[in-house]
Amino acid sequence: MKGRESGMPEEAMWRTYFDADRMVEKLECAKRKVENVAEFGSGYGTFTLPVASLTSGIVHTFDIEPGLVSLVLKKAQNAGLTNVRGEARDFVVQGTGLKTASVDHVMIYNLLHIEEPTGLLREAYRILKPGGQISIIHWKHDSNTPRGPSLAIRPRPEECRAWAETVGFEFFREPDLSECCENHYGLILVRPDENGSAA
Repeated sequence: MKGRESGMPEEAMWRTYFDADRMVEKLECAKRKVENVAEFGSGYGTFTLPVASLTSGIVHTFDIEPGLVSLVLKKAQNAGLTNVRGEARDFVVQGTGLKTASVDHVMIYNLLHIEEPTGLLREAYRILKPGGQISIIHWKHDSNTPRGPSLAIRPRPEECRAWAETVGFEFFREPDLSECCENHYGLILVRPDENGSAA
């Protein structure tokens, strides 16, 4: 099921919205103990490739569009990255198919305006190891942004945080992304470990 108002712009334009290398650093997608990563919605591989270049583990990336998955895999091959696993999959309806507690970080970028955002967040929680993190970005709730879903369905940071906390995540921090994507905000949350505390 393709999310409402989730169309991608032309790739050259899309790249101008982000300094992806800085973003994945600020969002801790490949920090210290992070090995395996899951990305919900690969798009053009804007964030897939920077993360894959920083981790020795596997980056599992999913998109509903087979053409985009093929594009990302070709880009990874051309970049000499052998740790990207792409799958064309309706992960909103079917989930990721990954094992429970099998990844260290989940990336959900520009997706939580879908009809049932908590479903995606539950799947992220399921596949994350205890102590693992989820990073979220979305368009700011501002009509002056160059793209993004309509304001009526565009979630604010506090909404994304509340949805994530509802499924069991604990808030970690809200990094300042203004230097690398002025039209977006970001959140990092943690799946608590077995002792009920964030790592």
